[in-house]
Amino acid sequence: METFISVSTELLKGFGENLKLFSLTLLLALPIGLLITFCSMSKFKPLKWLSKTFVWIIRGTPLMLQLFVVLYVPGLLFNYPIKIRFTAALIAFVINYSCYFSEIYRGGIESISRGQYEAGQVLGMTKTQVFFRVVLLQVVKRIVPPMSNEIITLVKDTSLARVIAVAEIIMMADRFSARGIIWPLFYTGAFFLLFNGLLTVVFGRIEKKLDYFRG
Repeated sequence: METFISVSTELLKGFGENLKLFSLTLLLALPIGLLITFCSMSKFKPLKWLSKTFVWIIRGTPLMLQLFVVLYVPGLLFNYPIKIRFTAALIAFVINYSCYFSEIYRGGIESISRGQYEAGQVLGMTKTQVFFRVVLLQVVKRIVPPMSNEIITLVKDTSLARVIAVAEIIMMADRFSARGIIWPLFYTGAFFLLFNGLLTVVFGRIEKKLDYFRG
């Protein structure tokens, strides 16, 4: 009979994979998403439409399918398979969340009135100075709520990595189920709840610190 401590230890190891996938995805997807945003807002139409089409494809297809595509397609087309399944999962997650983040960035930037850009230029500021000194913090204020939702969704989505045999927490719990022990599968929910609760508190405090932009 498996003890609570031994099960907790194994699940904690699995959740470590979830956290690693979450952290690396966030670290890479945030800046890449901003780059995609600038491409989508570019005045160079081929780049703009290429970027928008890419975002449309990624947002319109399931993340689970994208995991399979990243894992298997390089080997089928280029005879260069991705042998480390965690790497395949990371690539798929970064591509997926970069596209979602890019749309949030774009919505935040486009929500700032044109008059603020013009007022900054009247004061002698360059477009770059206007963006970083006037617009950026207001954009951050407006995108924190939707970004927090996406980031919390990312935590839960890391469990999808099990479909390509990444040993995350639910896969570890499923191994206990194969031995006739069901409760560890439900116990995994406590790990996600606690971590997402912590993130909710952090994002709540960030929103409060940005309240001076309310007006």
